[in-house]
Amino acid sequence: MTAADLLLELAELDRALTSIESVLDPDAKRAEIAQLSEQVSAPDLWDDQENAQRVTSRLSRLQAEVDRLAKLRGRIEDLGVLVELAEEENDAATLAEAQKDLKGLTGDIDALEIRTLLSGEYDQRDALVTIRSEAGGVDAADFAAMLLRMYLRWAERHGYAAEVYDTSYAEEAGIKSATFTVREPFAYGMLSVEQGTHRLVRISPFDNQGRRQTSFAGVDVLPVTEEADHIDIPEADIRVDVFRSSGPGGQSVNTTDSAVRITHLPTGLVVSCQNEKSQLQNKVAAMKVLQSRLLERARAEKEAEMRELKGDGGNSWGAQMRSYVLHPYQMVKDLRTEHEVGNPEAVFDGDIDGFIDAGIRWRRQQGER
Repeated sequence: MTAADLLLELAELDRALTSIESVLDPDAKRAEIAQLSEQVSAPDLWDDQENAQRVTSRLSRLQAEVDRLAKLRGRIEDLGVLVELAEEENDAATLAEAQKDLKGLTGDIDALEIRTLLSGEYDQRDALVTIRSEAGGVDAADFAAMLLRMYLRWAERHGYAAEVYDTSYAEEAGIKSATFTVREPFAYGMLSVEQGTHRLVRISPFDNQGRRQTSFAGVDVLPVTEEADHIDIPEADIRVDVFRSSGPGGQSVNTTDSAVRITHLPTGLVVSCQNEKSQLQNKVAAMKVLQSRLLERARAEKEAEMRELKGDGGNSWGAQMRSYVLHPYQMVKDLRTEHEVGNPEAVFDGDIDGFIDAGIRWRRQQGER
């Protein structure tokens, strides 16, 4: 690629970032940051903890968005200077470096463009993800473990903080279920398109006759609750049980009863957490999971009422949404967006941005119809 080609692509990126800036409006965000900063500096801010939580959280998110835009704008300008320098000095090595930087910059701007499509009520929240093995026996449990690793590797690739709250191991291999959080602005908006039933087709490594097996795993994605969500859970409405944490094969991984299981009596919802060191920490984490599930339950009931009023009984969420085929050919295909790749190994190693981006665009199109 010549310097002229690089400058043309850089000009396209400049226009794309300008379009994004027109949507995200960094000037308005800076004005709001100034107002929120004044509130944060008030000595009585924490007299109202709910409001303080809302203000500080909003300030942090706005500052991160403005900083991200500013860094991208700076990278475009710096890269333009680098390309011009390489052209003037006929420096092939510098030109190759600029081409590599351009590829990374393109990916980051594309990711930010996708984020402008996330405008749902909870899209900016952290994500709470639960994976469950479904039909398929030991293959399904193994598939659920593969999906857990896939999402954790995806988070690791992007530098997103992820924390596993609870893992229920299957007897022979894999997991029955696992719950984890991804702490990153818009994590819920991004991962919510992963919700549904995932299907794996392969030659089963657990079948001594080497037969092809189809197995299923379910993915649930919820927004993490915040202080302002008003999810009140009276102590009388819950039963708390403690037990000893267990690992693969049912082996004990803790000598004390530090794991916690909470049952919400009015709804029958059950959550557990065993990955923290103390019983108190596990109870706090489990309560957060329960609050998120109750929040989602309330949201789903509200949506159901609205669909009933509109006469719309159809809802594709929760249906089978992606197939991972390892035999007789290699392919991963999203059944909603038609996005597909021929490298399942890379997908299971966390390379799922293409599926997430396509899912966000598809969901936006569904909403516009």
